[in-house]
Amino acid sequence: MYNPSHFAESRPDVLGALMAAHPLATLVTLSQGQLVANYVPLLLRRDETPFGTLIGHVARANPVWSAIDLGVDALACFQGPQRYISPSLYASKAEHGKVVPTWNYVVVQASGPLTVHDDADWIHAQVSALTQHLESDREKPWAVDDAPRAYTDTMIRALVGISIPVVTIAGKWKVSQNQPPANRDSVAQQLGQSSLDADQVMADLVRGTAGGARKS
Repeated sequence: MYNPSHFAESRPDVLGALMAAHPLATLVTLSQGQLVANYVPLLLRRDETPFGTLIGHVARANPVWSAIDLGVDALACFQGPQRYISPSLYASKAEHGKVVPTWNYVVVQASGPLTVHDDADWIHAQVSALTQHLESDREKPWAVDDAPRAYTDTMIRALVGISIPVVTIAGKWKVSQNQPPANRDSVAQQLGQSSLDADQVMADLVRGTAGGARKS
């Protein structure tokens, strides 16, 4: 990933927060000489490894676990907030017009060796942890054990667990840090006046008041 220093984010808590808030990762693996992308919810489990371990599950019918080249690290890409930035949002447009469109976005990439877990207890624990995480903001969270055990056991037999001890991790917070202060302020102000939640989130990122954004 091309990642100039003024966009680079390396704080573990910031990277972990984005992955927790946006757990659906694009999982890129090498299979029979070809790159393959799958979309898999992954949770970061803090453990004895330097950066933690990503855990998830896939359908048993998905060849991502059986046809993978285990000699090549898997890459998990997490996409956070993103917005198109029009030149009209820049204060300098009115001054000299020397502005062009761009895209603001927040991403995390993590890579490491993929391990397969074909163990019902491991998969049950992973599915339960993922469900608890995703249901945590509901007034009455649903839990895996709310369903009949015989039913969930049948469903789990159709799954295979995966884990990726994270060897390398990088975050990119491209949120107008390369613009002069007047342009950053005008972008944040105009996005902040929008009725769209996505615009409000990006306004906070540009201001540096959410998600680890920096004004450098």
